[in-house]
Amino acid sequence: MNIKTKRKVNSILTHILIYAVLFVTIFPILWMLLASFQPNQSIINANKGLFDFVPTLENFISVITEYDFLSYTWNSFAVAVMATFFSLLIGLPCAYAIARFKMRKSSVVVLMVRMIPGISFLLPWFSIFSAIGLRNTLAALVLSHMLVALPFIVWTMIPNFEAIPAALEEAAWIDGCNKYSAFFRIVLRLSTPGIVTASLLAFIFSWNNFMFSLILAGRDTTTLPVAIFNFVSYAYVDWGGLMAA
Repeated sequence: MNIKTKRKVNSILTHILIYAVLFVTIFPILWMLLASFQPNQSIINANKGLFDFVPTLENFISVITEYDFLSYTWNSFAVAVMATFFSLLIGLPCAYAIARFKMRKSSVVVLMVRMIPGISFLLPWFSIFSAIGLRNTLAALVLSHMLVALPFIVWTMIPNFEAIPAALEEAAWIDGCNKYSAFFRIVLRLSTPGIVTASLLAFIFSWNNFMFSLILAGRDTTTLPVAIFNFVSYAYVDWGGLMAA
């Protein structure tokens, strides 16, 4: 087999692998989209084909008229943004200090906090937030979501800060910058890709968080994951409404 043929075979195999992974990734989303336009009975009936149904908008109408999804969306967005912002505010200086001063023990402590199952914090949080009047508030959700976002941002940014040569900061000091100015003008600007990545992932973790919101949120602070869970009851699942939501 010559080089040209080998490259062609490798290209074909690569494309087959890519399309296979793409299909596995997209199929659940496709099924969710198709199910949102079907009556519940049609979804449950396993004998019918994937495309064998009469489209209906009843599920979307039910979701819009019976549930306040705009409010739930705003709650999720507000909590995710604030949790990410305050985690960056605390996590970036923390990660920088750990990276520059080789504070390995501190980094291990941060990692251990992240490794502890979040459910073990729920009872203490519930008691504390109830005692200080923060239960059923967005502030309680923001503080609880920071437990996930803050350690993640710290551990994501430590390698980014370690990759920046200390000589760049020293040059900035010689040019008249103090340590804080060099941090904001030099280090943070060079770390922008890492900060954007950490921020997006922290936002997604907060947006999708279900457990903390289920216990700590109230009627006016319900987030989207909890609102979507309302379509699941003890003996019945409204699959059409769930997929539309």
